[in-house]
Amino acid sequence: MKSGVLAGALLALMTGPLAAQATHLLVVTGLSGEPGYAAQFQAAADRIVEAAHTSWKLADSSIWLLTEAGPAQPIAMRGRSTREGVTAAVSALARRAAPGDIVLIVLIGHGSGEGTTSRVDLPGPDVTAAEYSRLLENFAKQKVVFVVAASASGDFVPVVAGAQRVIITATKVSSERNESRFAEEFARGLGTGEADADKDGRITVLEAFSFARSTVRAYYDTKQRLLSEHAQLDDDGDGKGSDNPAAASSGDGGLSRQISFGPPRGSSDPRLAALAGERQRIESDVAALRARKATTDSLVYDGELERLLLLLAEKTRELRALERSGPP
Repeated sequence: MKSGVLAGALLALMTGPLAAQATHLLVVTGLSGEPGYAAQFQAAADRIVEAAHTSWKLADSSIWLLTEAGPAQPIAMRGRSTREGVTAAVSALARRAAPGDIVLIVLIGHGSGEGTTSRVDLPGPDVTAAEYSRLLENFAKQKVVFVVAASASGDFVPVVAGAQRVIITATKVSSERNESRFAEEFARGLGTGEADADKDGRITVLEAFSFARSTVRAYYDTKQRLLSEHAQLDDDGDGKGSDNPAAASSGDGGLSRQISFGPPRGSSDPRLAALAGERQRIESDVAALRARKATTDSLVYDGELERLLLLLAEKTRELRALERSGPP
């Protein structure tokens, strides 16, 4: 690809309109097996739903919560986490989600199986990874974040991976069957400001994943226990997860770095909103460039990547300076 054509394509992306994106959420907790797990699963689910309602400002009709008992939860569409319940909730979200919207699906529970038969245990018949893959076809025009926060979940990645999808699993392989802490820490990352690594007032999917990965490892270190769950993320559609997508050497991280939930801090200030929009466009440009790396001249690629990263750093500095200065 010639440098002029590439530069023109990047310029078009940077100056084009930034479409408004709505978020739609489905949280599913599976069979607990005992009261302790039931409380643990419910706490993680409630934290995500509460963040969606109070921090992300989602409409009640865009929040679905399914549990094994069918909770009396007034801030979400609700029901039992049966096979039929999951299918109905996905269909409802598909009818509501517009092109370009974000769909976040979080499964919490005990995992089992391998390959296409991988599953999160539900009351009654389970939904397999292959069946979830078909359900996700309902969102061909949306960005999907599909989180399997369960033990033995690693084999979901190659089955459900695809374009415009972020796939996160609590484990790397199906043989990691011990109790998983990932759901609790991922929910904590989404529901608090602790995961906001760059302090820009918004929490991206990548930040939430990196926070959960780090805090899970710290827990095992503190308990002097062997790490028995290795979370992974795939967002480039190749079906190969990365345990550290924030690293420069990883092919993953581009899409998950772009997706965040809720308005950024200070978004009522139009200057902050404009700068945040500019930075998001640059982040999209970086992801698009990286996706074309294999077909781009290496010198052109390196030059454009450096230019975009410098622009990104400049916008980040401007945002932080404006936040510190306060309202006009």
